[in-house]
Amino acid sequence: MKAIALGRARLVLLLLSCLAQLALAQSAWARDDLVTTARTAGGETVPYILTTKGGAPAYAVILMPGGKGILNPRIVSGKLTFAFAGNFLIRSRELFADGRFVAASTDATSSPERIRAIVQDLERRYGRLAVYVIGTSRSTEATMALAAPLNGQVAGFVHTSSMNAIASFDPRKYKSRHLIVYHRLDACRVTAPSASASSRASYGTETIEMEGGKSTGDDCEAYAYHGYNGIEAATVERIKAWIEKGK
Repeated sequence: MKAIALGRARLVLLLLSCLAQLALAQSAWARDDLVTTARTAGGETVPYILTTKGGAPAYAVILMPGGKGILNPRIVSGKLTFAFAGNFLIRSRELFADGRFVAASTDATSSPERIRAIVQDLERRYGRLAVYVIGTSRSTEATMALAAPLNGQVAGFVHTSSMNAIASFDPRKYKSRHLIVYHRLDACRVTAPSASASSRASYGTETIEMEGGKSTGDDCEAYAYHGYNGIEAATVERIKAWIEKGK
């Protein structure tokens, strides 16, 4: 009888341990929600995907995909649906969301009103946040274009795998912070690493040079070095460390 009771006790302990581990794993999962409450002053709705992982966030990143940049998040048959799921920033959104950070993924845009709408919506939810707008590849045209109209209204901008025009982008006149991130072996002809490095040489812009990972397919697509394939976590951690350094 004692052996049976001991066996039952061990079984109960094992089950409790498994439940605790499951609860811990679930608490570590990030959550995606479609948000449609962000509106411009003119009444335009700006949908975005809010990715969270509990906690009390102090920072928010607004992520814009490259290419045509139309994420178009929506619910189809009860399921969150969107384009550019493989894009570097969009596939890394859960890496950004860690409790201290929340991530808002949206269409690439050069409209300051659309970005302001998201910022205001996030701050209605969480209170004051340090908000950074992050673009990659073609959406760095948007981050560069937004630098002037949103200067001082957001904490900063991060330009990753930037278009070659970044070479002549001078952020010294802006109050908002600016970071340029590039892969040393990015072979896309419109996002040359030398262009990103040139901004640091000419204007002292803060930069992060990544290396490693692997390159698959088109040099300008998301799973080439251009998209930080295989080093997503390391790249995101360095971006977040730079962001946190500024506060």
